[in-house]
Amino acid sequence: MSITGEEIERAEAALAHNYHPLPVVLTEGKGAWVTDVEGRRYLDLLAGYSALNFGHGDDELLAVAHAQLDRLTLTSRAFHHNQLGTFASELAELCGMEMVLPMNTGAEAVETAIKTARKWGYRVKGVPAGRAKIVVAGGNFHGRTVTIVGFSDDPEATADHGPFTPGFVTVPFGDAEALRAAVDEDTVAVLIEPIQGEGGVVLPPAGYLREVRSLCTEAGVLFVADEIQSGLGRTGRTFACDHEDVVPDMYVLGKALGGGIMPVSAVVSRRDVLGVFRPGEHGSTFGGNPLACAVGTAVVRKLKTGEPQRRADELGRVFASLLSALPSSAVDAVRVRGLWAGIDVRGRTGRDVCEGLLRRGVLAKDAHGSTIRLAPPLVVSEEDLRWGVSQLAAELS
Repeated sequence: MSITGEEIERAEAALAHNYHPLPVVLTEGKGAWVTDVEGRRYLDLLAGYSALNFGHGDDELLAVAHAQLDRLTLTSRAFHHNQLGTFASELAELCGMEMVLPMNTGAEAVETAIKTARKWGYRVKGVPAGRAKIVVAGGNFHGRTVTIVGFSDDPEATADHGPFTPGFVTVPFGDAEALRAAVDEDTVAVLIEPIQGEGGVVLPPAGYLREVRSLCTEAGVLFVADEIQSGLGRTGRTFACDHEDVVPDMYVLGKALGGGIMPVSAVVSRRDVLGVFRPGEHGSTFGGNPLACAVGTAVVRKLKTGEPQRRADELGRVFASLLSALPSSAVDAVRVRGLWAGIDVRGRTGRDVCEGLLRRGVLAKDAHGSTIRLAPPLVVSEEDLRWGVSQLAAELS
């Protein structure tokens, strides 16, 4: 048996089978490239679902992490530490907001946003106890907790996990009129992904985000933007909302915020929103730990230069041009925003295409049967990007 086979067999024997990974065992990574246990190299066109926006083994981020490892890694929030204030203030500034509530994973951040919105609804808006409603979009993916999957319409996410948390109303993504009809006096928030990542990089109609912003302002409800995948440079802007010059009431961030090194997430908002929390009402042992804050601050400083966003925008134009030239006989649709794309293939499953790409030295991920998602690290070279798409074109031909 090969080394790859041995490693996979060992993992499958001891792991719960909640994932179905491609048959490759990775050991090293640098930039946009990774190496497996057999010494084969692959171009990573998934980038950890955007967690690796800055690529594998970024020298600046690793240096910060190594330095902090030797000093202090965890205190819990029972005490202050010297990295927390810097991280919170610089992240708030990047977002144009006032306060930060740090957590670890994206799902934790979404749960935090839900708790924040409900608490704000009761304490600030004056919604009667137990009646707060949050409007969400069909096709959403916000995480895997029981509350979050409870408002998913993906049967694989919901099967055998009920009963679910009440208080959520679902409307079609991109339908502003349906959203307007769903908002009432008990609504405290509208929670949407500006671009639906897990759904297959589904883009909203032009002007939709502006309509959401306007509606929320008129109705006195919070616009909560889940930018866990779409934010922090991925789409060629700091946030996907920036494409329509829209500022939500609350950003939900994660993935790239940890630089591919640490799980770092956060809810970022105004003082009148996050200020509803009092000591003891919410927390996390690891949330806002020194190591996470040090890495998170380094990520924020990279983004403050604007260079990752510019690169994603410029290469995104090349990316879109290359993908538009894919053989029409094998592709039903292509959706691109910055360095993020969803390709609906014809006549094959997305899994089958991704297995073919693996044999060609390219890593990608399928979604919803016939869709392939591509999210190259923002540091990918144009030459490597062109090569990667050429392999996809060859696989589809």
